[in-house]
Amino acid sequence: MPFSVAAIAISHPTSLFLTAGHEPCGMALPIDPAALDPDDYGEQQTTLRMEHAEAIEYVREVCLEQGFGIPVEFSPSEMLNEKVAADRDPYYVLGACNPEMADRALDATDKRIGALFPCNMVIWQEKPDVQRVYHLSIMKLARLLGLATDEAEMDSIIDDTGEMVEAVFAELDGDA
Repeated sequence: MPFSVAAIAISHPTSLFLTAGHEPCGMALPIDPAALDPDDYGEQQTTLRMEHAEAIEYVREVCLEQGFGIPVEFSPSEMLNEKVAADRDPYYVLGACNPEMADRALDATDKRIGALFPCNMVIWQEKPDVQRVYHLSIMKLARLLGLATDEAEMDSIIDDTGEMVEAVFAELDGDA
């Protein structure tokens, strides 16, 4: 049965509108994204005044000092520029992980948090010699998505990883 887009928009102001063929259908979001505070999803960011490659190495070093390993890393900008001629400015993802926290989080979410692994530190060039470092807490995102099966343990993991990420950004901010 086709849905009326106008009726959905009126009754659900935070609805997403998807199309199946030519018939519009709606899907209401379970939360209002505008009502979320960046702290609810662990948004952290800072600006570094250095070249892009230097910023990547610096963020890597700081993450390692604070107990994160970097098991995966890649450059979406290089891939997109090569594959679809996107002409993107430098953009790099460091997949940071603390094995103890990851192990605890897998248990606290019946393994479902693995779909969000790893915790990413993203570095993109805003302009030459100015890099943005950006992070979202996958632990807080997992809680918002209802993945936690052990709320008390998830709260503890969020506190522990939050302290680690705060230490990373405190050092990065001190050198910004």
